[in-house]
Amino acid sequence: MAYIKRRLEESVRRALKRNPVAAVIGPRQCGKSTLVKHLREDTVPSVYLDLERPSDLAKLSDPELFFSRHKDKLICIDEIQRRGDLFPVIRSLCDDWGGNGHFLVLGSASRDLIRQSSESLAGRIRYERLTPFLISELDGADWTKCLFRGGFPRAYLASDDDESNEWHESFIQTFLERDLLFWRDFVPETMRRLWKMLAHENAQMINYSRLAASLGVSDMTIRRYVDLLKETFMVDVVPPYISNLGKRLVKTPKVYLCDTGLTCALLGLKSFDELYAHPAFGGCWEQMVLANVRGLYPDADVSFYRTSAGAEMDFVVKKGQRTVALECKASSAPSVGRGTYSALDAIRPDAAYVVAPVEETYALNDRITAIPLSGLGDIFA
Repeated sequence: MAYIKRRLEESVRRALKRNPVAAVIGPRQCGKSTLVKHLREDTVPSVYLDLERPSDLAKLSDPELFFSRHKDKLICIDEIQRRGDLFPVIRSLCDDWGGNGHFLVLGSASRDLIRQSSESLAGRIRYERLTPFLISELDGADWTKCLFRGGFPRAYLASDDDESNEWHESFIQTFLERDLLFWRDFVPETMRRLWKMLAHENAQMINYSRLAASLGVSDMTIRRYVDLLKETFMVDVVPPYISNLGKRLVKTPKVYLCDTGLTCALLGLKSFDELYAHPAFGGCWEQMVLANVRGLYPDADVSFYRTSAGAEMDFVVKKGQRTVALECKASSAPSVGRGTYSALDAIRPDAAYVVAPVEETYALNDRITAIPLSGLGDIFA
């Protein structure tokens, strides 16, 4: 299978040149290991450890000794969150060795990874987040295939939809039956039911009380489960826009699953045609826009705007001193209504776009421009 160049490659190389440790975090199976394998082919000598392999774990019975024997190499450690005790050792050795580019660590659980490393490696580490495939990484991609299969490499590159569906089902099963065991006090069946409910409420404001009542658990339990899904990159929670204008803005965040292919799998959809006929279609388009914005602008602040009077903007993206408003329309002939213009009046962004499955960029009017997914890379140009 040919390697597909990832947008993050140069960022990781730059992080290694400027820091003793670089970290690549992101959901399981999004391509972190493949990316590192590619980087190792054209970089300094390296050694790779996968902490899910017992044989590799055994090599770290004395981590200081093992690392010191390979100090002249780039030491790559996959699933680093499984051995949080390594961070103090890495810090000490980096301080002794001096210079940059000693360790490249990979993790699929941000909560423990960031907490452990931030305590031990403050000022010594740079984080880069890898997402499933972005539309810009798939030259000439069919958006309908991207929307249904999602961006996880094995699902997107599957020989047909059936193989893609099987991969998603296996991914969900593995997360519930194996990965979840790494965390305490989580019940797989409760998580499965919650995950499916979140798929039905994808791109909507989250109602913790209603979810709790449906599952027969407390609000606090639902919040804890959603936090775990967020910290393992399985869901994305978008906060409401904060305004000082005295508007009656909604205060409840919106929730999105991390990948449209997973959404389709949890909804039991087997083809793009089934998705197109399903009420989830519009939400999945919005979800795919968000995933691409996150991947293209990892340091940007993303929120949504909505008032009780009906003014609404799907995403408000702030990067540096510039603010861009994005409305998502799953239509080849997009149009916007009064609520969108009311939101523009309140937000006063530097630019506003409707992201739709159109073939080229064109102005809807003097206030808002229609762009395809591929145009997201230019919204801050």
